[in-house]
Amino acid sequence: MGRLILLYAIVLSIPLSLGASAWQAARYDALKTELELLNKEQERLVDDNKRLITEIAGLSSSARIEEFARGPLGLNKKSPEDVLQIRIYGKNDARR
Repeated sequence: MGRLILLYAIVLSIPLSLGASAWQAARYDALKTELELLNKEQERLVDDNKRLITEIAGLSSSARIEEFARGPLGLNKKSPEDVLQIRIYGKNDARR
């Protein structure tokens, strides 16, 4: 009787092992596909980030800002003689 139970256990373990192996293979393929999609998305985001950094550098250049200030805003640079600096000292400041 004990040998018969052992034989049934061995016979049943083979299809269970094959089923588990097939399940893991399917899970591996699904994860591999998801990883490929995530890598493509990461590449796209890195490219977008590079493009935006380049755009920020162009928009924040001092020449572009000066051109914008002079053109649409109508601003002009002031000479150092036209600038008045006011300093306010606190009552505990030694420079009085």
